[in-house]
Amino acid sequence: MRIARFSIDGNVAFGAVEGDQPDQLVLDIIKGIPFADFELSGTKVPLSKVRLLPPVLPNKVVAFGRNYAEHARELGNEVPDAPFAFFKPSTSVIGPGDAIQYPSFSEELHHEAELAVVIGRMCREVPRERVKDVIFGYTCANDVTARDVQRREKQWARAKGFDSACPLGPWVETDLDPADLTIQLTVNGGQRQLGRTSEMIHSIEDLIVNISEAMTLLPGDVILTGTPAGVGPLNVGDEVAVTIEGIGTLTNKVVKRG
Repeated sequence: MRIARFSIDGNVAFGAVEGDQPDQLVLDIIKGIPFADFELSGTKVPLSKVRLLPPVLPNKVVAFGRNYAEHARELGNEVPDAPFAFFKPSTSVIGPGDAIQYPSFSEELHHEAELAVVIGRMCREVPRERVKDVIFGYTCANDVTARDVQRREKQWARAKGFDSACPLGPWVETDLDPADLTIQLTVNGGQRQLGRTSEMIHSIEDLIVNISEAMTLLPGDVILTGTPAGVGPLNVGDEVAVTIEGIGTLTNKVVKRG
């Protein structure tokens, strides 16, 4: 099932996305929230009549770096022996169609297409065999990075945590095998990144076991799983699109920060 979060007439709701043709998609509004037992209301609205929002509002976004060997090498980094985590604050999250604001303190903004895992239940110290039980679903993400700031400051709080640095969407796909999916990113229609989730160094199970050893994960929290090779610059006016097989496409435009 595809679960979207949206606004219409000033109200915010979740809905199940129905249909196959992009111009014929409709939302069946959910009674309640999708992280608990819910019912479909039967009230349907065309997707074209709503504004899609970030599919979740995470308490935290835990991102894992250098989880694709070719990407680590393209930036001159060693492949880590263990998962390498950092955070993006909740204020960095934006949704499909929202603007990526080019930060005033950077001159080298980069895109990073990623598969995002959405947590569905409160959990801690998750054993490997139970990881699937705590996953709500999957969505597309763009780990937007101020690369010059990342190099200069060594730690990544500002480089990866500025407002609008974490586009998510367009919805969460709850019925998906993430083991070997195509990840593609385009800028203004031209392909920049192309990889497969099977190229991850550390699996989704590895990542969730690793981070849940240290902290409690809450429903709606997001885990970013790393980016394949091909990261590169974004400029004001660019349209960047992340497409993941079985999920859909997340599109955002880069604007000058006002």
